[in-house]
Amino acid sequence: MLIQFLTAAGVLAVLTVVPGPDMAVVTKRAVAAGWRDGLRTVGGVTGGLLVWGLLTVVGLAAVLAASAAAYTVVKLAGAAYLVFLGIRTLIHSRRGRAQRAGDTPAAAPAGSPWRTGLVSNLFNPKIAVFYTGLLPTLAPPGLSPHAAMALLVLIHATLTALWLGSYVMLLAKARAFFQKPSVRRAMDRIMGVVLIGFGLKVAATQP
Repeated sequence: MLIQFLTAAGVLAVLTVVPGPDMAVVTKRAVAAGWRDGLRTVGGVTGGLLVWGLLTVVGLAAVLAASAAAYTVVKLAGAAYLVFLGIRTLIHSRRGRAQRAGDTPAAAPAGSPWRTGLVSNLFNPKIAVFYTGLLPTLAPPGLSPHAAMALLVLIHATLTALWLGSYVMLLAKARAFFQKPSVRRAMDRIMGVVLIGFGLKVAATQP
């Protein structure tokens, strides 16, 4: 059982560090508003994973993963949200052109960072497919199916919080650099394009 548990934790760790929409949203928020907002965004992402985990345990995520119509609705809603965030970031970068070094720093992004992370994660239907398709194959023997799934979801959520939280703190150490007007505009443009790209990628994915 220990070997299967370590194998599952290793697979989940690898999947956790792969960049995706959650990391893009966290990066945008941490760079724009600081580590506190970045960690709140991580909290929202983690909350989304726990919600998906609960839905998986009770079987609702399997329904979503199996229903093309439900999957498409959630997929398009998530894609639209990411594209909206990307476009808003690009607009913000254009408005920031007038800023010069020494000007008052730009205001923090509007909206709750926790909600931003939560919505970004909940509108990613690939999590439902991942939880219902891959997690059961990683479940350690000797546990009931529900207990095994709940344990793996908690491990994944914990790894995500630790990874993204550490990433936010690394960004915080370089925030003075990111707050330079020219760098800030460049980062806004890059993150805007990345968010739009992830949105288009989510819209094009198949269950």
